[in-house]
Amino acid sequence: MNKSNRTYVRIAVLGVLLVALVFALYSSFVKDPGAVKVGSDAPNFSLEQLNGPEVTLEGLKGKGVILNFWGTWCEPCKEEMPALQEQYTKFKDKGLVVVGVNIGESPVAVEPFVKQFGIDFPILLDRQSEITKLYRIGPIPTTFFIDPDGEVQDIFIGQLDEAMIESKITKILP
Repeated sequence: MNKSNRTYVRIAVLGVLLVALVFALYSSFVKDPGAVKVGSDAPNFSLEQLNGPEVTLEGLKGKGVILNFWGTWCEPCKEEMPALQEQYTKFKDKGLVVVGVNIGESPVAVEPFVKQFGIDFPILLDRQSEITKLYRIGPIPTTFFIDPDGEVQDIFIGQLDEAMIESKITKILP
C-alpha cells in the first residue's frame, strides 16, 4: 500500500471512530423516550403474586404505591428490604402499598428470601422480565413512587434507607 492510500485509510478509520464516539455520547445523554418518567402515568400490568392472587397496578388506584424491582442475588436489595418492610408496616393503614417485583426468578428462589426477611407486602413474580422491560429497568434496586391517581411522583435507582423512603412516601399517600 502506498503512502497516499494509507492516508485515506487512516482518515476513514478516524471518521468511523469519531462517529462511534458521537453516538456513544449522544446515547448516554439522551434518555430513552419510551421510559417511564416522573410525571407520567405508571404503565398498568398484571403479575402473579407469590402465594396469592394475581395483582394489577390498576387495581391499586386510590392508594400510594411503592413499586420496587429487585432480585435475590442483589446485595443492595437485601439491605433495602427491611427498610421497605418497616415503612410498609408503618404506613399501610394510611393507604400505602409496597409491591416488590422480583425479576426473573422462580418461587423456589423467592420464597426463602421472603421468609428470611419477614416480608408481608405483596411480592410479584416477573418471570419473563416483561414488566422489567416495560419499565425499562437497568440497575436494581429501582423504585417507583406512584400516587393514588397512578402518576409517577419519583423514581430512585439504588438502595433506599428508611428515612429516604419516608420522605418520598409523603408525596404519594392518599
